[in-house]
Amino acid sequence: MNQELLNAMDYLEKEKSIPREILIETIEAALLTAYKKNYTQHKNVKVDLNITNGSYRVISRKDVVEEVEDPTAEVDLETARTVNPAYEIGDPYDEDVTPKDFNRVGAQAAKQAVMQRLRDAERGILYEEFIDKEDEVMTGLIDRVDHRFVYIQLGRTDAVLSESERMPNEVYKPNDRIKVYVNKVEQTTKGPQIFVSRTHPNLLKRLFEKEVPEIYDGTVEIMSVAREAGERSKISVHAENTDVDAVGSCVGARGARVEAVVNELSGEKIDIVLWDNNPKVFVKNALSPSQVVDVLVDEDNQSTVVIVPDNQLSLAIGKRGQNARLAAKLTGWKIDIKSESDAVEEGIIEQD
Repeated sequence: MNQELLNAMDYLEKEKSIPREILIETIEAALLTAYKKNYTQHKNVKVDLNITNGSYRVISRKDVVEEVEDPTAEVDLETARTVNPAYEIGDPYDEDVTPKDFNRVGAQAAKQAVMQRLRDAERGILYEEFIDKEDEVMTGLIDRVDHRFVYIQLGRTDAVLSESERMPNEVYKPNDRIKVYVNKVEQTTKGPQIFVSRTHPNLLKRLFEKEVPEIYDGTVEIMSVAREAGERSKISVHAENTDVDAVGSCVGARGARVEAVVNELSGEKIDIVLWDNNPKVFVKNALSPSQVVDVLVDEDNQSTVVIVPDNQLSLAIGKRGQNARLAAKLTGWKIDIKSESDAVEEGIIEQD
């Protein structure tokens, strides 16, 4: 068993990336549990593991007393002084109490406890590894699909993609590679539970960060994202440097950058608009690709009335109201869209 311990430590340290210090503490604790389960002669004991040769000793610590009342925790002064004449009353006395048959009696219990402790240590390391991945995008391999989840291999563990986090236009097949947004990481008794998403707005944001160097280095900033996953999204961008074309940076030469993101999101349409601190300008930009005649702003109610040419009304509103809805999400302003003729009829604007 001694060589087994050494071999197991080497394997787990190299292959499972579990630090040797954790392994030593784990094995000592496991052997101590096995000893206490099978032997009751001594109360205050510890296990001393020799990592050089894999041997271990059970050490009993007792108090030196004048008269022994509890032999499992005390030793008399005369006995102690046969080992070392310097002992005095009240001193701690350490004694090697390793049973001769400890290997035979405790081996199985120790092995089980060791493996359990090692699994716990590995789960802890996995959790620490993935908690740092929250709010990031990772690439995984689809392992399997059932009625509840799509299971995605992310390195040494699986993540789960629930039905609510899946894009409605996607089919998930085993062995397909897929990029996912790490939404949440939870520690459980079975190890870290990793929840991922294909619909989260931040997936879109992180994908643009990877495709657009100007976003990654902070030259261009994504100010807001509005997304209806699988169908259409809008992002607003801004650059402090007026010489930088924020929208053009995201679109890329011949649309290559935005096209890469569109392809990653299975054809989801993406509008990139220029952010502006002035709500009148920002709302107008957000309603792209439709033309806008005027934007009337009500600061108190955080709302706007947008006037568009009559032939642009359906484009501004969008299919099932999608364009207007996304523009409102993107800007944070309520948007009421009216055609020019309706606005004139209601007295909102005067006829030219």
